[in-house]
Amino acid sequence: MSDQIVEKSERTLQEWSQQQRNAEAMVPIIGELYRAHGVIVTLFSHSLVNKSPLEILELHRKSRSNLENEISLVDTFPILSAMAELDLGPSRIDLGNLCGHFAARSDGVSVGDFVRDELAGIATGKASIRSNPQDVVLYGFGRIGRLVARILAGKTGGGENLRLRAIVVRPGGDNDLAKRASLLRRDSIHGPFTGEVTIDPADNALIINGNLVHVIYANGPEECDYESYGISDAIVVDNTGKWRTREELGMHVSVPGASKVILTAPGKGDVPNIVYGVNHHGMTESGDVLSAASCTTNAIAPVLKAVNDEYTIKSGHIESIHAFTNDQNLIDNYHKKERRGRAAPLNMVVTETGAAKAVAKCLPELGGKLTGNAIRVPTPNVSLAVMSLNLERETTVEAVNGHLLKTSLEGDLQNQIEYVNSTEVVSSDFVGNRFAGIVDAKATIVQGKHAVVYVWYDNEFGYSRQVVRCLEELAGIVMPNFPKRAVNA
Repeated sequence: MSDQIVEKSERTLQEWSQQQRNAEAMVPIIGELYRAHGVIVTLFSHSLVNKSPLEILELHRKSRSNLENEISLVDTFPILSAMAELDLGPSRIDLGNLCGHFAARSDGVSVGDFVRDELAGIATGKASIRSNPQDVVLYGFGRIGRLVARILAGKTGGGENLRLRAIVVRPGGDNDLAKRASLLRRDSIHGPFTGEVTIDPADNALIINGNLVHVIYANGPEECDYESYGISDAIVVDNTGKWRTREELGMHVSVPGASKVILTAPGKGDVPNIVYGVNHHGMTESGDVLSAASCTTNAIAPVLKAVNDEYTIKSGHIESIHAFTNDQNLIDNYHKKERRGRAAPLNMVVTETGAAKAVAKCLPELGGKLTGNAIRVPTPNVSLAVMSLNLERETTVEAVNGHLLKTSLEGDLQNQIEYVNSTEVVSSDFVGNRFAGIVDAKATIVQGKHAVVYVWYDNEFGYSRQVVRCLEELAGIVMPNFPKRAVNA
């Protein structure tokens, strides 16, 4: 018996060592595909770009847990190696789905021939999606602004797509530049920035992963002149939330060097509220003033669309259990809104949310069908939406979860919805999650025509990724997804 234990111990260690070697060998291939070809390699919609070998191993483990598919690096490494032999154009390529398709083949095709066949549509040679980079300006540099800056810095690649050119903030005090740089480098929730941030006092700029980013001081949009900094046709991301009407936001695009503005809060009046994946088609023709809606609307709208498309929602209530935010007080003090004056780290605070009504702006078919409320809770990040839905027809937990799993793997919502299948996950597990919302499959409840779906979301990072997806759409740099269909879960 002891010999069998020793033998098993040696075998598991050797298997782990081989997996680790494969992961280490994957890193430079993934990096070269991204920087030289503009190819983003994913594993069931999770990007592998800039991931460490251990992070790549962990994503493989998660895929086996969530999807119950035995996908390992022994399967994915040969597929990736075959991809490296092709002259690919810019795209997103999912290794997990490719492996599933290859495993389903019964004709004895080689890995190389299979990959060439599957990716023939993008074996078009190296090319930039844009002839010139799209200039981006961040107006405001708070929680969302700094996370968007981190994401843009990580997606710069060869510098031919989105390029952050300036940050606009109110005039600061002594050492303002150094303090801005420090807040970008260090984050109490999201950890250190995985890149380089240096200060250029001569140009009053930050150099972020080699990108010179001017820090412009202004008390309002009308004071800015971006052309004087060599910036042209810029998309301005207003993450202050101070201006929300079309007239107010129009100030951003009336100054030299700016062409469009995206608000990172719900717009008022006739400002289009865009939830990427749900109603982003045609946003480039929607004018020069847009809103990326709210974090909660971005979390719930994709899942609501998926459920409504399959079952038709008759009515429902959305309860957002939301992390406290910067507009609340650390200790009891005056606040113009009800209850929010009480200490955020010490209390659960019932408050309103416009997310349920805002859904109707991007999903008109749900207009008047949903109510909503929110409870601010003593945690600094990651929120949970509990969606209690009355459906047109009866269904089961297995059917609802199966539909949401499939939606997370293919179609327009695969980058918005993640699916997790574990009884052990808690809110901190989703810090830094790139999806708009994460369906907690083990918490789903179905009774006849009534379904309760739980959706986690990183209300900071997941939302910031949605904002960047809107930027990419406006800049015309959205890449095709391959393979075109997902592996059966």
